[in-house]
Amino acid sequence: MSVTQIDLDDEALAEAMRLMGATTKKETVNAALRDYVARIRRLEAAEKLAARGERGEFEQAAAAHEAEKRARREAFE
Repeated sequence: MSVTQIDLDDEALAEAMRLMGATTKKETVNAALRDYVARIRRLEAAEKLAARGERGEFEQAAAAHEAEKRARREAFE
C-alpha cells in the first residue's frame, strides 16, 4: 500500500462514506477504487459476450447441444 496525498471533494466523500457505511476516508477511497475496477471489468465482460452473440456463437453452441441430446435419445431408443 502506498501513501498518497490528494485533494478530495468533501461533499462527495461524505456522501460516499454515508452510502457505503464507511468510517474512514481511506476505507471509502479504497472501496470506491475496488468498485470502479469491478464495474469496468463487468462492462468489458458484457462487451465480450455481446460480441460473441453478434458472431452467432451462442446459436452454434445451442444447436450442437441439441444435436448431442438428440443423438443420446436415439441411442437409447
